[in-house]
Amino acid sequence: MLDVNLQAPDLYINRELSLLAFNERVLAQAKDSALPLLERIRFLCISCANLDEFFEIRVAGLHQRLELGSTAGGHDGLTVQEQLKAIHDRSLNLVKDQYALLNQVLFPSLESHGIRFLNMSNMSQQQRDWLSGYFANEVEPVLTPLGLDPARPFPRIQNKSLNFVVKLNGVDAFGRDAELAIVQVPRALPRIIKIPPTADAPNTTCFVFLSAIMSTFVSHLFSGMAVEGCWQFRVTRNSDLFVDDEEVEDMLRAVEGELVHRRYGDTVRLETSMDCPNDITQFLLKHFELDINDLFQVDGPVNLNRLEAIYDLVDRPDLKYPSFTPAIPKSILAKDDIFAVMRESDVAVFHPFQSFAPVIEFLRQAAKDPHVLAIKQTLYRTGPDSVIVDALVNAARAGKEVTVVIELMARFDEAANIALANRLQEAGAHVMYGVVGFKTHAKLIMVVRRESGMLRRYCHLGTGNYHPKTSRAYTDYGLFTSDKAIG
Repeated sequence: MLDVNLQAPDLYINRELSLLAFNERVLAQAKDSALPLLERIRFLCISCANLDEFFEIRVAGLHQRLELGSTAGGHDGLTVQEQLKAIHDRSLNLVKDQYALLNQVLFPSLESHGIRFLNMSNMSQQQRDWLSGYFANEVEPVLTPLGLDPARPFPRIQNKSLNFVVKLNGVDAFGRDAELAIVQVPRALPRIIKIPPTADAPNTTCFVFLSAIMSTFVSHLFSGMAVEGCWQFRVTRNSDLFVDDEEVEDMLRAVEGELVHRRYGDTVRLETSMDCPNDITQFLLKHFELDINDLFQVDGPVNLNRLEAIYDLVDRPDLKYPSFTPAIPKSILAKDDIFAVMRESDVAVFHPFQSFAPVIEFLRQAAKDPHVLAIKQTLYRTGPDSVIVDALVNAARAGKEVTVVIELMARFDEAANIALANRLQEAGAHVMYGVVGFKTHAKLIMVVRRESGMLRRYCHLGTGNYHPKTSRAYTDYGLFTSDKAIG
């Protein structure tokens, strides 16, 4: 028998670096030339969104540990400082790979299929004139440039928002010298703008990033002053919510209070454009209390996530996965009454290859069936305007006993879950927020129905969220059953 030291650090994989390795696998999908082009764009955007969350939660947590003086490592032996250094080096390479793939592979491939991303150096005068009008009519009215001086300090910058730092020369309308200004871009503005086709290229679809428009026309915001430079930047903040569930008396109100602070948590990362001068980056780093290891300079827009919008803006089925219609189990198709189907036998479903529709139908039939007395369900993520919630609301309004266990701390869905909790309570449903110290991640529905003078339980158990949209993308199992032992 081998004598193995289970405390040896080289037997363990650091969980933070492991998550980065997973994200590298996602980016590998974007590099796979065998996949449809627009699907590769989506994988690139997923890798960027994943990296955002990694910094918002995991890296932010390490920063907090460092501030509290906790530097001890885990089983892998890496201290907090060593983890942050390793994360920076690996993340830097990942970001370089993302932008190299975009600029050197994906953009040229898009152009070969008649989809072009323009900048001001390669567009026609007609296109430039159209964008000038677009800036004047759609962009400039919602911008508020903020000059920096003792009376106008650096504005609060929201988490992951698009911003520009502008270098100026001259005096403003009040005779004040202003060397720097900040322009914050509202989230309501689209980050990718589709340009009307031109006569010389009627079959080419052209786009331009909002950041390119801003850089070109920003001088319109500073009348009488010379703009010497304009650079985009973006900060990532600690977005983890802390709610002491053993002390708090009202979990919903506590989470609502924490959500207000999420937009302005401690900064953990600064992204700037590659051409941003050193004195400007140092100024930004100092203001956000970051060091050089927290800086990522990118060769393109600072938020690649917004590139995903192109998937819906371009009507090119040839550049996407073939359309697929999920199947419905034959036993469910054979009868209109899903309870009758479940009495005969259990039904297993495999999403996304089989449809999520039977789950919705199960709840809809339960909501309007006069023999159903109660519906009990857990909800982790369900999405806005959920048909699942609609069915539960209808059931509660019909006088059925509806009990829902909602996970308020479902990361980045907290606000949506608070809204649906309020909606369910207004309809008369009983809403609970799980068990103190645990996260409600189970996916369960139980319907209690009176049959022949007795109560019978019908259940659905699954591995996937009750979310019709993600059920079309994620692989999950579900089981419909009226088994007494399970019920």
